[in-house]
Amino acid sequence: MAIEKHEKIGLGEKLGYGVGDLASGLYLNFFGVFLFYYFVEIGSVAPAAIALMLLLSKLLDAVTDPMMGAIADRTRTRWGRYRPYLLFGAVPFGAFGAAVFLFPDMEPGPMLVWAYVTYGLAMLAYTAVNVPYGGLLGTISPSASERSSVTAYRMFFSALSGIVLGLLGTTLIRELGDGDEARGILLTMTCIAVFGTGCVWISFATTKERIPPVESNGSIWGDVRVLVRTGPWLAVAAAAILGVLAIAARFASAKFFFKYVAGDDGAPAFLFLDRLGLFLTALAVGQITGVILGNFMRNGFEKRSIIMLGGALKCGGIVLFYLLPLDAVWPQTLIQFVIGIGFGMLMVMSFSMFTDIAEYVDWKSGLQMTGLVIAASVFAVKVGVGLGSAVPGFVMGSTGFDADAAVQSDLALTGIQLAFALIPAAALVPAIFAVSFYSLDRKTIGQVEEELSARRGAKPVATA
Repeated sequence: MAIEKHEKIGLGEKLGYGVGDLASGLYLNFFGVFLFYYFVEIGSVAPAAIALMLLLSKLLDAVTDPMMGAIADRTRTRWGRYRPYLLFGAVPFGAFGAAVFLFPDMEPGPMLVWAYVTYGLAMLAYTAVNVPYGGLLGTISPSASERSSVTAYRMFFSALSGIVLGLLGTTLIRELGDGDEARGILLTMTCIAVFGTGCVWISFATTKERIPPVESNGSIWGDVRVLVRTGPWLAVAAAAILGVLAIAARFASAKFFFKYVAGDDGAPAFLFLDRLGLFLTALAVGQITGVILGNFMRNGFEKRSIIMLGGALKCGGIVLFYLLPLDAVWPQTLIQFVIGIGFGMLMVMSFSMFTDIAEYVDWKSGLQMTGLVIAASVFAVKVGVGLGSAVPGFVMGSTGFDADAAVQSDLALTGIQLAFALIPAAALVPAIFAVSFYSLDRKTIGQVEEELSARRGAKPVATA
């Protein structure tokens, strides 16, 4: 049975799709805040060694992410191209994530090996789920407006993951660990793994693929060559890498900043939230606000302009946060909220742009490579996470951070400040510049959408 080309996506399906990114967000946010801290502070692994591990893992992603996208594009099942990976990949996705934190009492050498193996497997499982999940967004509707609406739900749940982690993360670690921080981290990540598995299955059960696949996709390397020559993708990918890098560097160094620079003892600063929890919650609430604001603004402004505004808010906010007194808890919280608004605007627009780019490539070249476009875009985000998480390791390692010292040297404290504030702010300047080269305005996307709809006609719809 044929589907009308502009079929409206129901609220239930939008919520069902969006909840999948609650799982991914909890997964990556928890890693972003606690992985570096766990191996350096608890496992006594050298900061630079973990930083190198995080960077090298991105070399693996450079191969596996595009490969997963190309494989998903060529998959044909009764569930569609992308949805089966959500069904069968959910359990490994959760299990390998929890395995990273299993053995805190290893010696630093074996601990580093364990980090390489388990984190590598966790990222492979993440790729196997998240790349097809992103590809599904590109086929959930032929309408750019509908895809943007679904993207807003996705980004809402992504931001909600930050609120959940901010409100419950440090509290669960404290309560479940009962004085044993390593045990608390493991049990909290296990809860996230179980919950995340269920979220991914909900996305599988509630969504449909509405754009039918072509009979043949051509060669994988041919698709890759087309993608890397696509200017709009290069512009948005560069902005995504640098924009995520800024947040990831702050996440990875935040616990060190509050403990060693701000002198926070981990006591509740507001209700049951310590300063780290307040910091994470303010960012996430701001991110949700930015997602809603960005989705509203897209009706009157170009997506490129919204991303540039979001980048400017983030950059200015990070600088202001740095200039505030260390004990200015509530001004810091307000500024962190503004940073979150900028981040939310950047993320909701960039993921909406990625699906527009997939349609643009199909229109221009006749190649249907939604999974590959999304995979390469997921890779760009993961590069930003990897680079941002590695920044504290390299900077703190070179400025003399000592995990066994109760008080750090002035140079070590400066290194933490560099990783937490100055480097993230500096990274956002070229991000804003890069996205200025994005050339797909609303008029062009409207033409692409109209001509693709005419080209596809009344083709059969992929199975629900």
